[in-house]
Amino acid sequence: MIRFSMGGKALDPSNLKDAVMASVLESVREHIREKVGNIRDPDTGEFPTIVVRGNSLDDLKIHVEGSPALVALVNERLGGESMAETGAAPESHPRVFISYTSDDIDIARRVAEALEGAGIEVWWDKWCISTGDCLRQKIDEGIAGCTHFLALLTPRSIKKPWVNQEMDAALVRKLNDQCRFLPVRHDLPASELPPLLSGIASAAITTGADIAQLINDIHGVTRKPPRGPAPAAVLTSQASQTGYSAAANTIARYFVKKSKDGLFGDPICEVEDLAKELGLSVEDTEDALHELSGFLRISTGSVLVEGALFAEFDRYWKAWNTADDALRLAADVMSDPKFPDNCEEIAKRYEWEPRRLNSTTYYLLERSLIVDYQGIGTAPWAVFRIVGNQNMRRFVKSRA
Repeated sequence: MIRFSMGGKALDPSNLKDAVMASVLESVREHIREKVGNIRDPDTGEFPTIVVRGNSLDDLKIHVEGSPALVALVNERLGGESMAETGAAPESHPRVFISYTSDDIDIARRVAEALEGAGIEVWWDKWCISTGDCLRQKIDEGIAGCTHFLALLTPRSIKKPWVNQEMDAALVRKLNDQCRFLPVRHDLPASELPPLLSGIASAAITTGADIAQLINDIHGVTRKPPRGPAPAAVLTSQASQTGYSAAANTIARYFVKKSKDGLFGDPICEVEDLAKELGLSVEDTEDALHELSGFLRISTGSVLVEGALFAEFDRYWKAWNTADDALRLAADVMSDPKFPDNCEEIAKRYEWEPRRLNSTTYYLLERSLIVDYQGIGTAPWAVFRIVGNQNMRRFVKSRA
């Protein structure tokens, strides 16, 4: 019997075409997530949420969720490529649909007037349905156009069929990321909520302060206290505008300063020891290491730095700019047939220490500009010798 598999997963031979396509799409999705999932807003520490949609390569779309600054950073890090989708444009002001029963009209009016008076557009039937209007049509329009659906939940409203029907429609919109669902309780303990709503945080409305907090939540006003000063190590790193978070800067700077020759695994340290050394929490350290995952490896709790980190970050904390060094070296290799390929001779010619030449070597290797002569026993050099290729010629020509 012939068996088919892809990526270690068995495929159904009776539906081989669809199974192969599903496996290919899953591989593409994972590649996309790995490519942009570790990008982080340097100011807020936010990571993007990546949603890949589509059932074929022709209609595959990427949706990036995050702050405008983070989405812009994702595009920038991808080399200016535009994302297929970046979410809807932000609303100029929130629009709230209030679902309630007429038995609770007093509290509903109080909430509606407070929200409207605080710059929030409110759909309330007493204001939005006129004589002769089709009730179903007007309600459907109100729910379809809201950014926030506010369900006023009381011992009376949770038993009303139309309130539950409106909540059903709103929950569908919530699942499609089209509105926020706000369950608000009045004279109703959280323990008496229907099972479907028990997993959603619900605010209790009792006082004017409760309504004021509801208004802040709708406007997106944070409840966090003012941010205090960062640890000294982080403050030091913030002077460098690398495009990475302060914690990632701190870790990158540590490796740049600590490394003797700029080679792989130089140095090696434990995650917890690194956090303690830099004055960071273990959680912040792990997040920053994830952000820097393209520049290091983590094996059994140990952090091993890659040479690519030095190629990227030396310019911020060393006396040289690796990109400039790489162009100089590449130009000399291309223009001088007698230029040495031995690393020690190159270092002597430029009066560079191994640390500087290795950073330049990794820069060239990352861009496939030299032959990969990495191997065991090359220390203190990154490669046995430096030999350019056709890519190096184009690299020098494009920057001449």
